[in-house]
Order: sequence, then C-alpha cells, then structure tokens
Amino acid sequence: MRFAKYTFLIAGIYGLLALLPMYFTEAQYGVDNPPAITHPEFYYGFIGVAVAFQIVFIIISRDPFKYRTLILPSIIEKFSFVIAVAILVYAGRTSGLIVIGAGIDALLGTLFSISWFKLSGADRS
Repeated sequence: MRFAKYTFLIAGIYGLLALLPMYFTEAQYGVDNPPAITHPEFYYGFIGVAVAFQIVFIIISRDPFKYRTLILPSIIEKFSFVIAVAILVYAGRTSGLIVIGAGIDALLGTLFSISWFKLSGADRS
C-alpha cells in the first residue's frame, strides 16, 4: 500500500505544481502557441477539472485501499490525455513540450495501474 500512497501523493503534488500556474498564463500561452485562446471557458474549465483530479489523487494517497475505486477513473484521466496527444502528434496537429507532459502522464497512468492491481489482490487486514 505504501507504493500506492507515494505514487498518488507525488502525482497530486506534481499536478498541482504543473497546473496552478496556468491560471496566470493564458495570455502568454497565446503568444507562445499562436493563435491566442479564443474560448477561455474551455481553457479555465480544463484547468479546474484537472486541478480537482489532483485533489482526488491526494485523497487516494491518504488511504489507497479505501479509495481504490477512484483509481479506475484516475487511470482513465491519465491515459485519455496520452491517447489524445498521440493521435494529435500522428495527425501533425501538435508537438513539442506537450509530448513530454503526455509521457509523464503515461508513466503515472502505468503506476496507477500497478497500484490498482496490487491493491486488488491485497487484504486489508
């Protein structure tokens, strides 16, 4: 259970550190990755949902066995981004640093999956 505790705690802290600054960088994002954001509600909506999931990861880290059912949507959260970025790269629609972010999410999704399987076979006693 220690593996899952540290995996989810590190994932949650990392995610908050990566996401929270995005609340203050919308304008710069448009400069670095033109064109400018035309639908800020999607941008801020994404950040809000993603930040909420980082809190879920931290909650899971407190008692992974108790919250193991939350690990399944956490795995989906990680791999849905990985798959989307892979398809976009293949289609020539994105590149660069986002691929590194997708790689980190692939690693975390894999660690989440390992945590799920370890906890599924564990006995709480």
